[in-house]
Amino acid sequence: MSYKSVYAAAKADPDGFWLEQAKAIDWVTPPTKALNDSKAPLYEWFTDAEVNACYNAVDRHVENGRADQAAIIYDSPITGSKDTITFAQLKDKVAGLAGAMRDKGITKGDRVIIYMPMVPEALVAMLACARIGAVHSVVFGGFAANELAVRIDDATPKAILAASCGVEPGRVVEYKPLLDNAIELAKHKIDFTIILQRDEQRCDMIAGRDFDWKDVQDGVAPADCVTVSGDHPAYILYTSGTTGQPKGVVRPTAGHLVALNWTMKNIYDVDPGDVFWAASDVGWVVGHSYICYGPLIHGNTTVVFEGKPIGTPDAGTFWRVISEHNVRSFFTAPTAFRAIKRDDPTGALIKNYDISCLRALYLAGERADPDTIEWAQNVMGVPVYDHWWQTEIGYPAVCNPAGIEPMPVKIGSPSVALPGFDIQILTDEGEPMAAGELGAIAIKLPLPPGTLPTLWNAEERFLKSYLNTFPGYYETGDAGMIDEDGYLYIMARTDDVINVAGHRLSTGAMEEVLAGHPDVAECAVIGVTDQLKGQLPMGFVCLNNGCETPNEQIIADCIKRVRDTIGPVAAFKLVAVVDRLPKTRSGKILRATMVKIADSEPFKMPATIDDPAILDEIKAALQPMGYAAD
Repeated sequence: MSYKSVYAAAKADPDGFWLEQAKAIDWVTPPTKALNDSKAPLYEWFTDAEVNACYNAVDRHVENGRADQAAIIYDSPITGSKDTITFAQLKDKVAGLAGAMRDKGITKGDRVIIYMPMVPEALVAMLACARIGAVHSVVFGGFAANELAVRIDDATPKAILAASCGVEPGRVVEYKPLLDNAIELAKHKIDFTIILQRDEQRCDMIAGRDFDWKDVQDGVAPADCVTVSGDHPAYILYTSGTTGQPKGVVRPTAGHLVALNWTMKNIYDVDPGDVFWAASDVGWVVGHSYICYGPLIHGNTTVVFEGKPIGTPDAGTFWRVISEHNVRSFFTAPTAFRAIKRDDPTGALIKNYDISCLRALYLAGERADPDTIEWAQNVMGVPVYDHWWQTEIGYPAVCNPAGIEPMPVKIGSPSVALPGFDIQILTDEGEPMAAGELGAIAIKLPLPPGTLPTLWNAEERFLKSYLNTFPGYYETGDAGMIDEDGYLYIMARTDDVINVAGHRLSTGAMEEVLAGHPDVAECAVIGVTDQLKGQLPMGFVCLNNGCETPNEQIIADCIKRVRDTIGPVAAFKLVAVVDRLPKTRSGKILRATMVKIADSEPFKMPATIDDPAILDEIKAALQPMGYAAD
């Protein structure tokens, strides 16, 4: 079938389309109806079904001939560890941990926080919760104690599953002191913790509250799968909120299973048994959807990678993993490739590896600038697909549907809307805009299965954050345009569309121009306050390693490139050369924080920031230009 016919079928008869996709899931009670619109605009899917997510991700593969297939490949260049876990072994590990939790009082509906590094046990913990119907909430390992405490108070978990430490290049991050502090700070008091002791840094245990991962399973009967309703929350995942209070995105079990299973073939073009690798972290939505659940539900082998794109040991580590583990489809963030390009501008290191097993690279998490895509295509020799989605959505909304019909790639666009997503560009008043016009990206309701139905214990906040601005639509918070062929272009967050003397301009378009400079490895553009024009764009550029061009020349070149491409209307004249950009641990550039620093406004230190010291470097770069006053 063609992409257009599949998309049209999903639009014409969403109930029939998604019930057909649901046949790939093993149900306890199959759904008789897909969409439940009884509480519109709060929509739900497969609410009359009964199922277990762990059974679909693990047990059914053991029962259907995949017992000895690798389920998880663990590769940790930081610790020098590698391991392969078959589906049969994974079932034993998951059932054992689930039995221990069950015997300590965890039952269906109870919340469990998971605070783990990138080790296989993180996936075991998630699946063990799903096995007994507990609702897990993964918090990025090493998160600050006060941020973990906020999540404890919101999710009110009975237990926390954690590791003694995480391992970063050149340092060990002790988790236990952070965990102890968070438990002390939280108003809600947990019943117990289960701690994975890692050899890199073992931790002290509090008697009666902390239990060793291995010891707590001794003599315990393995847990069977517990049946849950289709709308039962599989997990809560917190994403940053505009008020500083994180928003708990709820993921319903049935829609999650159906949608993720569908995407593995239709988007990522993998068959059961193929190796799929998402180089992300279990703390982010990518880790939930495409390190843990998606590949395992579909019968793929998933790679758990504890390393970095550079420095573990070099910019060739991605190529090694792809070659060594026979990876068919690879998914990571554009920022990872910008780091590799900066360290190895010619891609020389790839010549040491055979990556002929790889069919395609998928990029998401940040806008993939054309220069990065073109570099990756040239170096890797495979199609590079940008694709767009959000924590709230849970899986790609816009992507080249390679498993249905590969579409022509338009560099700069994540391609076309996927079945179930009716994406439109709206004015501030909610009116549809013509092709090629910049506006707010919104998705017509109902959203398809697997997307968020609400926020955890915050229905009014859900309505206010996503549904009230444009009645009948989900507000994405992103700005962009759709061309004549239906290709979407994500130009910026709505907040990043700046107004320069009455002209609405996209900072993303300016970033594309700067990224095309041969000496620029990475860049960001923000809008800063200007007394005359309202706002002015300001560029920050990081240079390739070994660049010999003087900074003054690069600044002049960048200003000229933007003026020549976008025009004098951009009033682009502020550029700073910096060593690095402030980012979250998932690689997203903290543009909103940079704006506050430039405008000398107070800001809250982002909980997800990779290195707070970078903010001082940004401030130092801004001050000579008359911004970031003390």
